[in-house]
Amino acid sequence: MTASAPEPSPPPPAAPSPRPERSGGRGALLVATGILASRLMGLVRERVFAHYLGNADAAAIFKAALRIPNFLQNLFGEGVLSGSFIPVYAQLLGRKDTEEADRVAGAVFGLLALATAVLVGAGMLFTPFFVDLVAPGFTGEDHALAVRVVRILFPGTGFLVLSAWCLGILNSHRRFLLSYLAPVVWNGAIIVTLLVAGGRYLEDALVEVLAYGVVAGSFLQFAVQVPGVLRLLGHFRPSLSTAAEPVRQVLRNFGPVVLGRGVVQFSSWVDTAFATLISVRAMSSLVYAQTLYLIPVSLFGMAVSAAELPELARATDGSKEEVAAKLRQRIDAGARRIAFWVVPSAAAFLFLGDMVAAALLQTGRFDAADSRYLWYLLMGASVGLVASTVGRLYASAFYALKDPKTPLRFAIVRVAVGTLAAWGLGLHLPEWLGLPPHLGAMGLTLSSGLVAWLESSLLRHKLVKQVGPVGVPQGLLPRLWFAAGVGGLVALGVKLALTSTLGPMPGVQAEWGGGVLSPPRLHPILGFLAVALPMGGSYFAVAAALGVPEAGAVFRKVTGRLRRGR
Repeated sequence: MTASAPEPSPPPPAAPSPRPERSGGRGALLVATGILASRLMGLVRERVFAHYLGNADAAAIFKAALRIPNFLQNLFGEGVLSGSFIPVYAQLLGRKDTEEADRVAGAVFGLLALATAVLVGAGMLFTPFFVDLVAPGFTGEDHALAVRVVRILFPGTGFLVLSAWCLGILNSHRRFLLSYLAPVVWNGAIIVTLLVAGGRYLEDALVEVLAYGVVAGSFLQFAVQVPGVLRLLGHFRPSLSTAAEPVRQVLRNFGPVVLGRGVVQFSSWVDTAFATLISVRAMSSLVYAQTLYLIPVSLFGMAVSAAELPELARATDGSKEEVAAKLRQRIDAGARRIAFWVVPSAAAFLFLGDMVAAALLQTGRFDAADSRYLWYLLMGASVGLVASTVGRLYASAFYALKDPKTPLRFAIVRVAVGTLAAWGLGLHLPEWLGLPPHLGAMGLTLSSGLVAWLESSLLRHKLVKQVGPVGVPQGLLPRLWFAAGVGGLVALGVKLALTSTLGPMPGVQAEWGGGVLSPPRLHPILGFLAVALPMGGSYFAVAAALGVPEAGAVFRKVTGRLRRGR
């Protein structure tokens, strides 16, 4: 079904069907499980990286260099295949047309592999140009090191693109766990490389060795998925044929989605370029902040959106009214689940960002002052966390309707407005307010958060015209934010009590002025648990008291298990 506009007054939603709810919920749970394992390994990777490199110049160079070949993964990776390939392929599977589905899978693999090989070669040839474009703040030896690292990394990104094709096959067959566990081996290869080489090489040499570890991890991430994919494809033959109509449909969808991802990638490049102009510390801290920010985005936004996309695609067969009712049911349920878990995550970044950063990253060359600085960036990022995660679900609905052009248009608006906001808030606002220039990094994350709300609102408004009222129910977000705010105040009270009793952490008072909000003199992980657990308990209790069904369900599960354990 194409994304044609329904009647102005759509019918009320159909009665809930337990089967779709269970399939979407189970799929989201499997995706979340895989993502959680991957993100935990990612945090270990970042902690080991911070231990050996901290916020040194080599760390900033490596993180900036890693972003340059990643444009290939972002252009042809999971996001693009989710918007172009999965809706077509999953719909064929839903119709039991496995022979045609296998042909589509083979053609997409062949075309993707060819395009990736060409772009990897071009990227390695024009690496100096890309470094100048994305990291204009690097000069001299820093620029030369970035060029060397990027050239090593480019082939590995090609393997990640093919890994995304495997993910598309597995997700369409509702095999969610393996595809989202696969990045664990990527992170593992990097961790092993750091542990083996960390004490043996100087910083510049270490990041070059680390780049080879990234390539090895990329290959392993692809390789572990291949056996499972081949078992699902009965007659898989790679080809370059575009004769089949479903293949042409994928290609028609591919263009707008690639452009949309390219626009988003441009936004990432802008942030990187601005960060290198602010300071080396701002560049490396921005990537650390995005690593932490992506944990709730991936666990809740990506998990629900990835699990729902094949189901949304299968739901597009039927009359206009039937399709609208099924889509509303799935989108509403997904939006509620996302909001319930993401709101307290945003509140944790806002109230306890320094303790989050300390618990996950503070070791070796990454000290308490770095954790405090990272908190400022997480404050800015927290503003748009809910919008970013719910917006992914709205975009998935358009992809399921085979309408990739609408997300593209709104992505262009987001990036245009976001670039101007980042220029003003990141590069110039600190100067206008008489603040230190390095605080401009907070302006970069804040501008991204503000435009995330703009994009999410535009997507939802358009989706309402297509299928009727959808999204987070009216009145739910205020209740969730009130509960999260109460939890945040409780956490700050515990933090104040611990700081008054134990004193602030060494090194914080000297640089940041100390005060009652300084982290307590505990191991960072213990300090974080001491404040996060009361915050979480308060959030669930207040949300349940305010009648939020998801909070009540969590309490019933917990109390039920406690009764069974007696």
